[in-house]
Amino acid sequence: MSVKLHCFGESGNSYKAALALELAGVAWEPVFVDFFGGQARTPEWRDVNPMGEAPVLVDGDFRLSQSGAIQQWVTDRTGKLGGAPEDRYEVLRWVLWDNHKLSSQAGMTRFLMNFLPAEKRPQPVIGFMQGRLKATYEVLDAHLQGRDWIVGGGVTNADVSCCAYLFYPEPFGFARADWGNIDRWLGNVESLPGWKHPYDLMPGRPSDRA
Repeated sequence: MSVKLHCFGESGNSYKAALALELAGVAWEPVFVDFFGGQARTPEWRDVNPMGEAPVLVDGDFRLSQSGAIQQWVTDRTGKLGGAPEDRYEVLRWVLWDNHKLSSQAGMTRFLMNFLPAEKRPQPVIGFMQGRLKATYEVLDAHLQGRDWIVGGGVTNADVSCCAYLFYPEPFGFARADWGNIDRWLGNVESLPGWKHPYDLMPGRPSDRA
């Protein structure tokens, strides 16, 4: 029986979990969450995840939410994406940094700029968030100077976590061409066997609602 991942294509956090499963070679299948149709706000969804979010991984009777926890589950199950034993805490440090500094801000900014009606988009908030994101890109770009991967000599959960939102095409203040080291690193991720764009890996994309 394959693992099920409740997810949707527009979700960068779902993408982290889906990409980790894919790169590690875990047999899995997506279960579409109609987030924009309000599914995640229903009482039924609270039975799936009391936190009211996606993704959610289901493996038989085992259930787990939060992308970073799911990524660690993938590593514990497969031995992949964890890096060398001595890099364990460095990988964790970057996953936590991404969750706090990169994905949380990129996700909110992308939502405000693309998924709210135009008349409801708070331009001062968007401008403030883009300034914070620029500082975050500077940290990541500087760290990647002379490195192929964020930690160690191969892909880890640090890369899977930090790359997720940067592959989305909707504008939110990030352009790969402006960040040479990030651009090169994203190319390394794209070249991995099993890599897929989020809209190819999971069901759900903005054009479905057009």
